[in-house]
Amino acid sequence: MVRRALLSVVIAVSLSTAGAHSALAQQPGAPEPQDTTTQDTTPAGAPVAVRGQTLFFVRERVLSFTPEDRAQAIANRIESIYRDPFARFDSIAVVEGEGATEIVAGDRVIMTVTARDARAAGTTSSELAAEYAAVIQQTLIALHQRYSLESVLLAALYSLLTAVGLALVLFAMGRLFPAVYKKLDAWRDKRIPALRIQRFTLASSSRVTEGLIWLARVLRVLASAVLIYVALTLVLGFFPWTRGYANTILRYIAVPLRHLPEGFVDYLPNVFFIAVILVVTYYLIKFIKLIFREIGRGTIVLPGFHREWARPTYKIVRFLVIVFTAIAIFPYLPGAGSDAFKGISLFLGVLISLGSTSAIANIVAGVVLTYSRAFEQGDRVKISDTVGDVVDRTLLATHVRTTKNVDITIPNAMVLGSHITNYSTSARTGLVLHTSVTIGYDVPWRKVHELLLGAAR
Repeated sequence: MVRRALLSVVIAVSLSTAGAHSALAQQPGAPEPQDTTTQDTTPAGAPVAVRGQTLFFVRERVLSFTPEDRAQAIANRIESIYRDPFARFDSIAVVEGEGATEIVAGDRVIMTVTARDARAAGTTSSELAAEYAAVIQQTLIALHQRYSLESVLLAALYSLLTAVGLALVLFAMGRLFPAVYKKLDAWRDKRIPALRIQRFTLASSSRVTEGLIWLARVLRVLASAVLIYVALTLVLGFFPWTRGYANTILRYIAVPLRHLPEGFVDYLPNVFFIAVILVVTYYLIKFIKLIFREIGRGTIVLPGFHREWARPTYKIVRFLVIVFTAIAIFPYLPGAGSDAFKGISLFLGVLISLGSTSAIANIVAGVVLTYSRAFEQGDRVKISDTVGDVVDRTLLATHVRTTKNVDITIPNAMVLGSHITNYSTSARTGLVLHTSVTIGYDVPWRKVHELLLGAAR
């Protein structure tokens, strides 16, 4: 009774002391306790690995053998014992020697545990050797069971069951999805309504039905692919020789899926930044369009800026704004910093540079023709050997309709390099036409003179 009472008092005092320390640590002014020990979870030394499984670590040198050399030699000896059909795994034992302890399997030495190894592990050489021997023996037994005939037969049975299950599921899907297609087609114009916004029809019932059937087909393909992927991973995981491939294949999907939510959350600031740039650019272009539209109407007059320059100038300014917007957005696109993205961008740049020489020349010529005011839309012009009215003018080409109602498209580079005769501008200041008239000697000249004046009027 006295011992129990004393024990109760000691426990109570200990608990009260611990509570006092805890309360002191929670006070605002009290310093937090610091851990002076450094925890390093990464073991030092070379790993002894057999068929992808790490057994233990070797940390010390022996003579000229580095820890890596010792680990490789030990792994090779364990592998040779496993491959020996006459080896007995229960014959692994620990033998004390002079200054070292050996782990043997029959008459073969697997490894030697030195005093330095024991000091590094913080134990004696006998205890460390017994621990290593137990690990080696358990590993050999596990490998034997894993690669035994019974294990292989069970793996084959499980693979057969997996294949049968996959076939049954695919067969059921082959019956289910055609029925779904048929049912959706039967609901066309009946239970599947058209998509409308008030009186405007976005998609008819037939279009919506075709879209649902297409989605069902895509779902079937994706479900079949997932089932085949899972079955293949399971079958490879059943056999010990292909278990590593199963883990690799599973990692191909598991790792991206695990990092996908984190990557999406990290990319959200870039999405908001791109959205802000696009919104600002949209309203900036609308404002620029309003300004140049009023300049074209004549409500806004800029000294030295003609009204007919408003439309082409707006197109040029809009193009420059879009280009600068693309440059600003480019660094925030997903994968913009990757080497593949840079390579594709460089390839497209070279391709556009080599293939757009004539297009750039036509655009430059179109700008020069616009600001030189050589002609306007509706003018009667003569470009090279073509005579007609200008029906349209773009940055790339000029469209002319001849007196025979034939539309001719002339590249602006050719227009700029040809002589341009504008009959419409000449007619505003007085047009002089030259012609030759042949008459006979028996025709009175006064009558011919009167007819020519009437034709000129």
